[in-house]
Amino acid sequence: MNCPKCQSEHTSKFGKDRNGNQRFKCLDCKKTFGDSEPKPLGDMRIDMDKAVFALRLILEGMSIRATERLTGLHRDTLCDLVLTVGQNCARFLKTTIKDVPVKEVECDEVWGFVAMKEKTRMFLKRPEETSGDCYTYIAMERNTKLILTWHCGKRTSNNTWEFIDNLRFAAAGRFQISTDGYRPYTSAVPLVFQFDVDFAQLVKRFGGSTDMQPETRYSPAQITSIDKTRGCGNPDFDRVCTSHSERLNLSVRMACRRMTRLTNGHSKSWEHHEAMLGLFFAWYNWVRRHQTIKTTPAVASGIATEPWSLEKLLTEAAKA
Repeated sequence: MNCPKCQSEHTSKFGKDRNGNQRFKCLDCKKTFGDSEPKPLGDMRIDMDKAVFALRLILEGMSIRATERLTGLHRDTLCDLVLTVGQNCARFLKTTIKDVPVKEVECDEVWGFVAMKEKTRMFLKRPEETSGDCYTYIAMERNTKLILTWHCGKRTSNNTWEFIDNLRFAAAGRFQISTDGYRPYTSAVPLVFQFDVDFAQLVKRFGGSTDMQPETRYSPAQITSIDKTRGCGNPDFDRVCTSHSERLNLSVRMACRRMTRLTNGHSKSWEHHEAMLGLFFAWYNWVRRHQTIKTTPAVASGIATEPWSLEKLLTEAAKA
């Protein structure tokens, strides 16, 4: 640790401040100073290499307990690690992705739940703010695959408006938005963007009975028709599509164990659920090379010059 005043290397530890951060004293100029370097792992006493290895396993769809068995880190330590770096990544996404020029944006919602499903929550009369169904709203740029913004919450009109408002700050210019037939989008998109956007909805109609047998209820229903409706502006109906965002939903379910169906790996707390998604979306944008564009979405969008390592992402996120 060099002295910030005289750049001397002759320093020694000099107690801690009220927050528990280490302070130092220069033996040459006698100046005292604190450790101003960002801490990617917070106050956790884990080697960076071991933490990065554990996070890589989690980001490839492995459960917390399986990661515990492979790394030797306790499951509580792994949950604290996800919470710390995930919250840093969520802040990093909000501060970094602003006014990004885009052409085509696809929005969709992917279902999940925290602690218990909505039917059980209602039966046990648990608060809806901490448990039950949790929908993740995702906005993705179609060409660069960049995740512009995301929002966790119930599938309600208020959360839809908040999600679209976040998209307004993340994207720049006039562009086209494609969504599914969820009704709150009809009013939220035109009013939030003040009609300065080309907006259309793709409505899929499914056939067959909704009361399916247990052995077939997880199979997709048959699509009987697809309608494209104009919301505002002058959208190109040949480009109205939600297939790319739905494919992203598959990546979320495959890479986040908490989102995988028919397992007990679901999130037990809302904070850890949001932190894991924040970590995944930051990793998806800056670290993971997309198979279609052959690079990371951040590089394709021009907000990064080269793909990042996970260690660099954690370091930069700690500065946010």
